[in-house]
Amino acid sequence: MFPENWKQIATSIKESSNWRCSKCGRPGLRPGEKPPELTGKRRAYTLQVHRWNRDPSDNRLNNLVCLCTRCHLSYHQFRRGNVSPGQLSLF
Repeated sequence: MFPENWKQIATSIKESSNWRCSKCGRPGLRPGEKPPELTGKRRAYTLQVHRWNRDPSDNRLNNLVCLCTRCHLSYHQFRRGNVSPGQLSLF
């Protein structure tokens, strides 16, 4: 349920948060940037856009927030979110 211009919307949300997780403040990678080390830590630097109301069709800017992978997965734990099991799997 992503609109055609989702990449632009997501980039705009990440830019508005200064490329930091809105929950924990973890810095995220900007386009073309690589993590400091070539380790399995890349997911710690990945930013994602989350819909606060968990409605996948609601892409209003005030419903979208920038979260790091850890905070995004934590928010969806215990089926509190709108994703099916395994949808946000890292592997």
